[in-house]
Amino acid sequence: MNHNVLHPIIHNHSCILFFILATLTSIVQDKNLESLGRLGGVKRVASALGTNVEQGIKDDNIANDIACRREVFGSNTYPKPASRSFFHFLVEALKDPTILILLACAALSLGFGIKENGIEEGWYDGGSIFIAVFIVIAVSCISNFRQNRQFDKLSQASNDIEFVVVRSGRRRNVSIFDIVVGDVVCLKIGDQVPADGLFVEGHSLQVDESSMTGESENVEVNSNHHPFLFSGTKVVDGYAKMLVTSVGMNTTWGQMMSSISHDTDEQTPLQMRLNRLTSSIGMVGLAVAFLVLIVLLIRYFVGKTTDENGNKMFNGSKTKFDDIVNAVVGMVAAAVTIVVVAIPEGLPLAVTLTLAYSMKKMMADQAMVRKLSACETMGSATIICTDKTGTLTLNQMKVTKFWLGQKSIEEGHYTSIAPYVLGLIREGVALNTTGSVYKSELDSVFDFSGSPTEKAILSWAVLDLNMEMEQLTQNCVMLQVEAFNSKKKMSGVMIRRKVDNTIHAHWKGAAEMVLKMCSRYYDESGILKDLDNTNRLILEQIIQGMAASSLRCIAFAHTSVDANEEHRDDEQNKKVKEEDLTLLGLVGIKDPCRPGVKKAVEACQQAGVNIKMITGDNVFTAKAIATECGILQPNQDTVGAVVEGEEFRNYTPEERLDKVDKICVMARSSPFDKLLMVQCLKQKGHVVAVTGDGTNDAPALKEADIGLSMGIQGTEVAKQSSDIVILDDNFASVATVLRWGRCVYNNIQKFIQFQLTVNVAALAINFVAAVSAGEVPLTAVQLLWVNLIMDTLGALALATEKPTIDLMKNPPIGRTEPLITNIMWRNLLAQALYQITILLTLQFNGEAIFNVTSKVKDTLIFNTFVLCQVFNEFNARKLEKMNVFKGIHHNKLFLSIIGITIVLQVVMVEFLKKFADTERLNWGQWGACIIIASISWPISWIVKLVPVPQKPLLSFLKIKG
Repeated sequence: MNHNVLHPIIHNHSCILFFILATLTSIVQDKNLESLGRLGGVKRVASALGTNVEQGIKDDNIANDIACRREVFGSNTYPKPASRSFFHFLVEALKDPTILILLACAALSLGFGIKENGIEEGWYDGGSIFIAVFIVIAVSCISNFRQNRQFDKLSQASNDIEFVVVRSGRRRNVSIFDIVVGDVVCLKIGDQVPADGLFVEGHSLQVDESSMTGESENVEVNSNHHPFLFSGTKVVDGYAKMLVTSVGMNTTWGQMMSSISHDTDEQTPLQMRLNRLTSSIGMVGLAVAFLVLIVLLIRYFVGKTTDENGNKMFNGSKTKFDDIVNAVVGMVAAAVTIVVVAIPEGLPLAVTLTLAYSMKKMMADQAMVRKLSACETMGSATIICTDKTGTLTLNQMKVTKFWLGQKSIEEGHYTSIAPYVLGLIREGVALNTTGSVYKSELDSVFDFSGSPTEKAILSWAVLDLNMEMEQLTQNCVMLQVEAFNSKKKMSGVMIRRKVDNTIHAHWKGAAEMVLKMCSRYYDESGILKDLDNTNRLILEQIIQGMAASSLRCIAFAHTSVDANEEHRDDEQNKKVKEEDLTLLGLVGIKDPCRPGVKKAVEACQQAGVNIKMITGDNVFTAKAIATECGILQPNQDTVGAVVEGEEFRNYTPEERLDKVDKICVMARSSPFDKLLMVQCLKQKGHVVAVTGDGTNDAPALKEADIGLSMGIQGTEVAKQSSDIVILDDNFASVATVLRWGRCVYNNIQKFIQFQLTVNVAALAINFVAAVSAGEVPLTAVQLLWVNLIMDTLGALALATEKPTIDLMKNPPIGRTEPLITNIMWRNLLAQALYQITILLTLQFNGEAIFNVTSKVKDTLIFNTFVLCQVFNEFNARKLEKMNVFKGIHHNKLFLSIIGITIVLQVVMVEFLKKFADTERLNWGQWGACIIIASISWPISWIVKLVPVPQKPLLSFLKIKG
């Protein structure tokens, strides 16, 4: 194809551009280097797309240009799978076997009732069950539907990644969804490639294409042999600029991504444990219900069951068939309802509500949950391994010290530096960087981009050393680049000066690492001196002094390269010369501690969570920052508490396990050391949370029980490997996540205690009453109403309790702690026993005590039972604390739900006689019900004085809990 068909004016040539798009898409996807050559290469393609490879998209009205490109070439988005509709959740709810049995019973009851008593009164029993079941289904569907929407929003937020693009000559951060065809995107280690495109310029770019090809080998991308980049692949080494040629559904990745959706059915470990608990309790409920049904059937057919007037309900052949069927249907409905109440299906719902509420609140607290299980696991964390830079510190770096040789050069006195040495420093900064400098033409203000360290050095060089970056880059040709990596902790470049064709190598990185490669240094007068043992020791002390002042120490080094030597290196993959270097200078970069970090560290330590700092900085800087943050105490013995990565790595496995608990700080560590530490801690039974921001942190983030990646400095690979993204990179947010994790676990325990109390009481009352009296005091509709209070309103009230300071005073839960603790058993058994005693007393003696009819007695039992749950809901707020009302005024939702429950109960008793099978109660009877129910408060207070054994209750019964 002739490249003349390509036309740069997007606005007027959309037909040609569609043809160009199809051609470019085909060339890139087929990796057709020959066809790309015929188009005139990358620069010609960029020109055709109205883009300059250096300046990016350049237009006076850039917003209009971007909108036009999006309209012509498409947006960088994928069609989302349709969200599950409300109808889907309705169908799911109707699949519940107990609901289906209840509906069948309701239908039979309705049919026989209408046949027996006519349409006006015959629908009451069956219709009541229908309405009650409908309310239960509706509430369940609405909560699940809303939860699904919440997950959809979360999925959208987790996919919204920011990239650096060049537009109008300036680097800008834009969302992946806003990238358009023609954009020049800057890629660095750890980035996900956002679209299909072509390599423009860069160095040592290695891309992991395993997500596309399945091949584990990294692919080298360059302008000569393989300039093709694909959406969804990951940058594992080097840096580059790419020209975007196709976006969204026009990319290879597009078709695959459109079929991927967030797994809204993800179950957390706690949910799975609760499902097992639900199944176990359900089996008990099923057994009790079956026994009740058998007892009721036997009593009915032997003539022991009587109606309201005391007449036998079954009189052999005299009894109508319809009456027998009606009676049997009623018994089956009662038995099924016992199962419905016994099965605590509210437990999974409580977890769902708790997680949904917590996730929303955590988002406001700068933490985005990517994996649900992390919420609850974080509550069990015993150790947090944290980064230093940006997490404990502000990541707002500034050069505050400069040493030339053995002399400190004060700010404002840089003109005293020998011009030749100053020129070499400027050259080393300008060419050995992944950052950039942009100068606004309007206000002459400099804009620096890159990592915080790069920005600090560039800012210092431009503003203090008067470095002209553009001029320096134009005067040199880049021959080879060695990108910064976490192993070497430095980066190097080899350049050729255009003015005299001489070749030079520049290195920049961790001061003690660079110093090892140097054999000479420049003094303050620019005189070259040998770096003997004495001078080396002095420089090492200078580096240590800066580190002890919490400064990150970076060194610059330079050497000339002989042309013949450069040619030899070309044959050996052209390595940047890294021996016999000359030290140019040392800079100290200050990165102040974040405000509030010390308080957050103390809060974690008080909560029994050990904080370990793992950093790439040297021992002295690490110690200084750790002391400033409270990880190390000022007078603490650091032997064994502070180690270097290499030292830790060289321990035997037994030594590592023996010493790992004592370590507080690991300096000069590699990502492998971090992974090793996480593995050791897990081996010792700890629940480990790890923070990380780099690509190389991914293994440690995956290995940890909870991986926390950084939202600002974190690479895309790190975020994908993590469970939670800390949006503000702040350790205080990590402490907040810990508090929320504990809150989630605690709220679920509260609800379990609350619900199991009702389960035990309801089962015992109905079983004893059925066996002894041949009747169930709580009808199907009444039990469904109690079920609604427990499962939905109760879950909502207790699941939305906010974290308290008290949560951070308790030790971590750990891995082996049972879900239902001895404290919970004590509380729930005491309340259940009280409720059973009172309600059975009412069942057998209620008519005499209150001098009422059987119907009123049953209403008193129902009303007292519901009010007992209302009062017990307050008790459930605090598992151990005596004062169950503490902080209640802050939880308006809890108070609202209690109020709604009471109002609805009054309506049930006083106004829904036919529906709820109740009788109206007078003021005295209401007062008696309230007094009986309120006694649960002093009982709760007294019971909490009773000590419980440490050994889990279920272990005495040899049951796995």
